[in-house]
Amino acid sequence: MAIWLGIDLGPTTVRVAVVRSAYRKLTLDAVVQLPVAQGDAGPDVAGAVHAATELALGAGGVPDALAVGIDGARATVRRVTLPAGALKQIAEVLPFELEAHVPFEMSESVFDYRAVAAPLSGESDETAALELLVAVARTSEVQARITSVREATGLEPERVGVGALPLANVAALVAYPETGHTTTVVIVDIGVRTTDVLILAGHEPVFARTISQGTETLPGSAQALGREVRVSIAAFRAAGGAAPEQVYLCGSGAFAGDALSFLGAELDLPCSLLPPPAMDLGPNITPASVASLPVFAKAIGLALGLGPRPLDIDLRRGPLAFERGFAWFREKIPLVAGLSAVVVVSFFFSAWAQLHAASVEQTRLEGALALVSKDVLGEETTSAARANELLGQETTMNDDDPLPHADAFDAMVKLSLDIPPTVVSDIEELDVQKGHVSVHGIVGSIPEAQSIAEALAKEHCFTKVNIARTDKAINSDRQKYLLELDLKCPEDVRGGKKKDSTTAPPSSPSSSAGGK
Repeated sequence: MAIWLGIDLGPTTVRVAVVRSAYRKLTLDAVVQLPVAQGDAGPDVAGAVHAATELALGAGGVPDALAVGIDGARATVRRVTLPAGALKQIAEVLPFELEAHVPFEMSESVFDYRAVAAPLSGESDETAALELLVAVARTSEVQARITSVREATGLEPERVGVGALPLANVAALVAYPETGHTTTVVIVDIGVRTTDVLILAGHEPVFARTISQGTETLPGSAQALGREVRVSIAAFRAAGGAAPEQVYLCGSGAFAGDALSFLGAELDLPCSLLPPPAMDLGPNITPASVASLPVFAKAIGLALGLGPRPLDIDLRRGPLAFERGFAWFREKIPLVAGLSAVVVVSFFFSAWAQLHAASVEQTRLEGALALVSKDVLGEETTSAARANELLGQETTMNDDDPLPHADAFDAMVKLSLDIPPTVVSDIEELDVQKGHVSVHGIVGSIPEAQSIAEALAKEHCFTKVNIARTDKAINSDRQKYLLELDLKCPEDVRGGKKKDSTTAPPSSPSSSAGGK
């Protein structure tokens, strides 16, 4: 959150506006207007600035940044056209372009510029030159304004606005009810001794002029004031600008007599008060203050110029460039310390949250490992190392001999040896697939088939021996049978005990048959 203070110094009045910024939200906290006391030594501007600042901020209040304006009559605002290729060397080229247009030496002046968003010429984008709005003032004039504010408030102004240009910051927050956001409008700030004219094209400032006429000489100078405003608009049109569609009044003269109807008739354009900007209003802004906000338009614009994307021009350039010193940093030490503490606390909280989440996840995974290891490996464990050990034991296989201990040939030999001599069995088909043996044969009776199955069941590598089906042979008294068994030796089972190479292997069907 930042507090911005804008100070509009007039010859007889000081106006102050306080704007509070907090993440895309702007709040107008206070507006104060005080007259400048006239003493024997002249006007007490410093006293008026000090009193108005204290009333706006409260006793002991300190803004984060401060901006002040310089009278447009003390500066020159011009539009300059440069070749588009001069953009990179503009700081070196621009002083030579301005030297012939200002009544003082450029070495004794400061200047700033901003590009005109919409070129005023009718050229295409490919051939359009670089259009700049430039403000120039004497270095001594700007330095005097900075010094007076610093002595009155004890604070260093961060920006110095020029004439009517700070009004562009206010206009950017105004939703024009009579026109759209892309049209051309004129803002006229009528002061006591001068009148500022600002022309905006789509909220971008494209023309500015200060007229030496104000409310001090009214009503006698009304015709001259209207004529000068009309001439200013004509000068803008002569440079290729679009015709304005609306005139807005602000400043102290906006409420003087029938200024609205007079200027509207003089310029032949709709004329109204400048609408209030789209900002939240603080508790110090009363309904009466809202009605008088056009008077404080320039002070509010100066405060808004301290934001991230100002639309006006800043004359604190070159030798007058603003630099924050150690005193400013010392004022911010409590804020920096608080923010650092928040960052540290947030870091430790984030680290604790991640560790806690990892601990919870580890507990969950260990519980799942215990259940799986008990069901699959036969031992409940939460240790990954122990689970890998058990898994290795389960998957260990005797690899001394890569061949199985019994194959299809062994099954055929063993079948021929185990059929009782008294049984005549004709083998029609012997099928061995993936350790499963199917025997299709013909015997004299079902008991003979059963005797064959009983003999085979005693073999070391035969399991699940079963007579699956018996049928009577066609045109014969003999019986067909289907005998099924599994061919797998215990040594071939995964996890079984490996063979000892120093001892003889267990008997196999082929060994009992005299070898393979």
